[in-house]
Amino acid sequence: MTSGLRALAIVVALGSTAALSQALAQAPASVALPPGVFPAERDIALATAGAYTLDESHTAVIVRVSHLGYSQSVFRFDRIKGSLTWDPAEVEKSQLSASVETVSITTNVKGFAEELTGDKFLKSGTFPVSTFVSTAFKPTDKSRGKVEGRFTLMGKTQPVTFDVELGGAGKGFEGKPRIGVHAVATLNPQDYGLPPFFTDPIQIQIDTEFEKHP
Repeated sequence: MTSGLRALAIVVALGSTAALSQALAQAPASVALPPGVFPAERDIALATAGAYTLDESHTAVIVRVSHLGYSQSVFRFDRIKGSLTWDPAEVEKSQLSASVETVSITTNVKGFAEELTGDKFLKSGTFPVSTFVSTAFKPTDKSRGKVEGRFTLMGKTQPVTFDVELGGAGKGFEGKPRIGVHAVATLNPQDYGLPPFFTDPIQIQIDTEFEKHP
């Protein structure tokens, strides 16, 4: 290609890029959703009072554990149930309970999940479920707060506090309002009888949605 043709090709390409950028700028800001489906907003006022059930299909329980100080090993639990009684008029009276099947742990280390659920670590055969039951809701502003409660693992129960942030709230799907939250807590592994080489605090991170009962 001669230098003249090459220059012409560059001009055409730049023109096409500009046209594409202009088209994208003029595109609708949002895509139309199916009837009966509504996006969430970061507005706690849209979290209406009532009883909610945790949506297991839109829940992730992530646990971060120090790998002997080299890095953070990340584990996920896949079978979770929970309920929320939400009272926006008196948030302090809201209630939450949740349970996790410890045998549902997953990891990208081949064969390690089976070892973790055995008697050396989580003892899932004897203690198949870990639970959290709230004792106090303490809002700090319109979208954040703390949820205090009792966390049980391997038959041992200790107080744990989650820092909770609203993900979004809204009309949800098919007439069932939804609330989405992000919650983080840390626990002392020795409080629950985990092996002594777990010396650093373990972080639990939860991203979940609750759907309101009809």
